[in-house]
Amino acid sequence: MCLWDGLILYIVLLLFFFCSTFFCVVFYMLLRLRILTAKAMSKPTQNSVYKVSGKHFCALLLYSVEETPYPISTVIKGEIPSWITGSFLRNGPGRFEFGESKFNHWFDGMALMHRFHIKDGQVTYSSCFLRSDSYVQNAEKNRIVVSEFGTLATPDPCKNIFAWFFSRFQIPKATDNAGVSFVKYKGDFYVSTETNFMRKIDSVSLETKEKVDWSEYIAINAATAHPHYDRDGATYNLGNSYGRNGFFYHILRVPPGDGKNDVADLSGAEILCSIPASDPRKPSYYHSFVMSENYIVFIEQPIKLDPLKFMLYRVAGKSFHKVMSWNPELETIFHVADRHTGQLIKTKYYSSAMFTLHQINAYEDNGYLIMDMCCGDDGTVIGDFTMENLQASGEELDKFFNSLCTNLPRRYVLPLDVKEDEPNDHNLINLPYTTATAVKTVTGVFLSHEDLYNDDLLQYGGLEFPQINYTYYNARPYRYFYACGFGHVFGDSLLKMDLEGKKLKVWRHAGLFPSEPVFVPAPDAKDEDDGVVMSVVITPRESSFLLVLDAKTFTELGRAEVPVDIPYGTHGLFNEMI
Repeated sequence: MCLWDGLILYIVLLLFFFCSTFFCVVFYMLLRLRILTAKAMSKPTQNSVYKVSGKHFCALLLYSVEETPYPISTVIKGEIPSWITGSFLRNGPGRFEFGESKFNHWFDGMALMHRFHIKDGQVTYSSCFLRSDSYVQNAEKNRIVVSEFGTLATPDPCKNIFAWFFSRFQIPKATDNAGVSFVKYKGDFYVSTETNFMRKIDSVSLETKEKVDWSEYIAINAATAHPHYDRDGATYNLGNSYGRNGFFYHILRVPPGDGKNDVADLSGAEILCSIPASDPRKPSYYHSFVMSENYIVFIEQPIKLDPLKFMLYRVAGKSFHKVMSWNPELETIFHVADRHTGQLIKTKYYSSAMFTLHQINAYEDNGYLIMDMCCGDDGTVIGDFTMENLQASGEELDKFFNSLCTNLPRRYVLPLDVKEDEPNDHNLINLPYTTATAVKTVTGVFLSHEDLYNDDLLQYGGLEFPQINYTYYNARPYRYFYACGFGHVFGDSLLKMDLEGKKLKVWRHAGLFPSEPVFVPAPDAKDEDDGVVMSVVITPRESSFLLVLDAKTFTELGRAEVPVDIPYGTHGLFNEMI
């Protein structure tokens, strides 16, 4: 059944409500719910959840904070290298309630942008809430009126009963609460989420500029918050669209620019390649994609979205994350396209079910495409980061943590030239440094991964938020990557992985929660790991700080302690300023 069949079914269900004798019952139940909702919104509640002081209590990392719009000084301990000149920009949720209404999921918090400006060994800090339409409308009403990933906005109890009833059948508009990452297009800075909206940002003042709708430049409905950049300055991303012809994933390219545009400009954006969904009724969720020097890989994983269920859940008052399902009986499919021509490789590459949020790196070697990524075997984790789970404590928090799958680094290797007369059930990989396999079958090439770790990684809970020396080693053979270890619900260590021997270096201190590490190369770098690793470390009971590690030795050089509260964030980047 196609999406249009789903729409027809949706209309039929609406007619059923209006034409059947059940209408009166439904109407009464909604009336009763409206009355109860109005009472609940007028009743004061005790907001003490953030005051709990239990050991490693997650809610201490997730409280709402005030913005710091003007730069303030930090306290330097140790030494920040004087050659670092620029701004470390971070993004993530920073406000979790408006009035008495609260967000249900960590992803839903209002975007708070952070800037650590570094010069001559000194650091200043500032932060600003993104003035998205979502933020402004919620603030004006002092309640949540825009639906997010895990929170469905409650209809206004002040509406008359008919308007309130019909609002249940309206499809929510996509949010512009771009709280996932900072990205660059044509040299300009934007903040991004996973809808079709971005916001242009002044990277110095953190002022919110104009709202950008991808669909005004190119025929897509959404794009990821994790683009890739080539060495000419072009930006690549992955989007999607749906219509009468089904659901498609699109590989996008935005040409280079000089970063001096007064207004947002994505002109010249083009679709390089369109990939039909293997099941048009249930497209796959994706968070990022793979790019090497000559290829782009879209990983169609068995985390499925159900558009019809989404429409019905709106009527039932349930949120978007409830329409995703993990289907471990399905294959994971790797779609490979030439980055320059957009031509899809005809070979079908597939593996057993797995899910991935973040790739580490990819490169080509002697006719093979090597892809390294963080992977898990249970895709239900995405919907699990609800505020209810994260605000648990004691045994309930332990139970939640133990229910999460461990994400671990894996390597998949794809033979790029698979001949038709190649025998089946034969490993096509002939590289001395990997144990990954690719076996030709009747339906394609079945991939088995190599684990990129030794058992010592398991004591740190696996890893996520991987980063490399992107400037010089992205899409090229490399040796090192950096990540957060997850011995807790949130990252509680920083890791450096040496792929020669799969050796770990670790920075870990009890009660400290570091964020995604970002590598900054030294100006006179000779080795891949000549430079520093930066991370914002959240300390629930003391001053949070910007941490600077020597990337080679993985020892602390210095830190900049911030005298205001900072919540745990998501992604960021370093903006070098000459």
